[in-house]
Amino acid sequence: MSGGPDPVDWQGQALDCATCRFAPLLAGRQCGQGWACAFDRYAPRIARFFMLNPDAANACLDAPYHETRAQAARVANVFRLKPLLNDPDPGVRAVAALRLPAAQARAALGDPDREVRIALAWRMPLTDLMPLLRDEDAYVRQIAAHRVDPGVLPILMHDPDPEIRVIVARRIAPRWLDTMRADPEPLVRRAVAARINTVALPVLADDPDLRVRHAVAERADAALARRLLRDPEPPVRDAASERLAELDPKGSADVH
Repeated sequence: MSGGPDPVDWQGQALDCATCRFAPLLAGRQCGQGWACAFDRYAPRIARFFMLNPDAANACLDAPYHETRAQAARVANVFRLKPLLNDPDPGVRAVAALRLPAAQARAALGDPDREVRIALAWRMPLTDLMPLLRDEDAYVRQIAAHRVDPGVLPILMHDPDPEIRVIVARRIAPRWLDTMRADPEPLVRRAVAARINTVALPVLADDPDLRVRHAVAERADAALARRLLRDPEPPVRDAASERLAELDPKGSADVH
């Protein structure tokens, strides 16, 4: 079970198993140079070591190499992880934030590194996501927008990131969709067209983007579908024809 770069420590120096605190594990094939070592520079070997020896993780939470601390934190006793929220390495802080109880992880909501805030956005209770909806990093806001209660999504309807507005349009209460149907991003308007009350669909039937009109055609009533049979784009006309066939299978031959 070897592979990867030559086994060296985090500073590029040769590993010395004879002086390692975990030397007794060698006899049982629980570690070894080139495949499983807590003090190798190569992350997969460190991870393999702690997979084989989870009881050794607590002793490595203060190791000088950040990758060793991060891999140890994945399996260490959770009660020993709170100090790692102040670790100098964001990867270590992120692991601690993912594993600690939410009440303790909450202290990291203002962490300066996006990696930590991303971790928090994935795991915090919904009631703790509000600060992350205003995060300066768009990806943090995206994750929070996917998870937060739809009732608070109106605060993101005008978010500068169009991908976030798409998420909002897909999850927000339908009564808010009228406000978003004039969004400058076509994919947002398409998401609106897929959910808005069908009474409002005719307003979007003349949208300049064919993807929006295609979404309208897929939900149109018979009158609107017949109107879209005259659309300049073949995909829209095809969608309108298929919609009419759904609405009136027997009369589909006469839609033209």
